[in-house]
Formats: sequence, structure tokens, C-alpha cells
Amino acid sequence: MDESEDVPKDFIKLKSEKLSVEEVSELVVSPYCGAVSLFIGTTRNNFEGKKVIHLEYEAYTSMAETEIKKICRDVRQKWPSVKHVAVHHRLGLVPITEASVIIAVSSPHRAESLEAVRYCINTLKASVPIWKKEIYEDEYSWKENKECFWANSEK
Repeated sequence: MDESEDVPKDFIKLKSEKLSVEEVSELVVSPYCGAVSLFIGTTRNNFEGKKVIHLEYEAYTSMAETEIKKICRDVRQKWPSVKHVAVHHRLGLVPITEASVIIAVSSPHRAESLEAVRYCINTLKASVPIWKKEIYEDEYSWKENKECFWANSEK
């Protein structure tokens, strides 16, 4: 394969169906890259001593996709060797142990892909309009990301 046939791509998806680690990681594989780094955010069964039953996510979808595209552009500016970036986020109900978000990045070497994955998840939590509701046994709570810039601007 000629490298021009393997042009850098971004794969962005917000969906209500279960996310697949295998599907997301396969999207970014490239014969020109020796590294694929992944971040998988899953639903845990507890928060501050409360039993979590499941999570529910809502998003302003068009704006969320636009913000994720900006994150991908930023990644390419910071790490020009990055080949492909995939960001899949689940919406709706997410049961315990299932993935809420999967991020995959390929690059020729591991340092760039690892740094880019970390940047992606941290920036996503800080700037993308996706909201999480934690459902407990007898109550629920909308959670704001402590990294979120608009949540901190009013305090």
C-alpha cells in the first residue's frame, strides 16, 4: 500500500448501542504505524460510597461532534505523526462494566499515540457537551466534569 492511500482519518461516532473495543481499534490500524493506543471509559458500580445502578448520557449531538473534530485537529497539530483518531461515545443508558467512551489513536511510535489519547479524553471531558446522569438505588445525580470549562466559569 502506498502511504498516500492511507491518509489520516478521524472516526467520530455518538451512538446508543453498545461500543466495541475491537471495532474502534481496527479503525485506526495502519501498516505505517507501530502503535495503537486506547482509552476505554467504563461504568463503575460506585461513587462516593453510593451504589451506582447505571449511567445515562445525553448530548447536544451536532455540537459534540464539532467539538470532537476540533480535538482531532488539535491532536494533529500537537503530534503530526499521528495517523488515525477514533472517538466513539455512547449515549443513553450504559450498564455497569460497559464502555461509555472509547478513544483510539495510531502513530508510528508509542509516545505520540499515548500522549494523544490522554489529551483526547481530558479535552473531551473539558469541552464536549455530553452530560452524565448517575442512577443510584434510590436517587440520581447529574454529574459535571470537574475539567469542564463552563462549569467552573460561574463559580
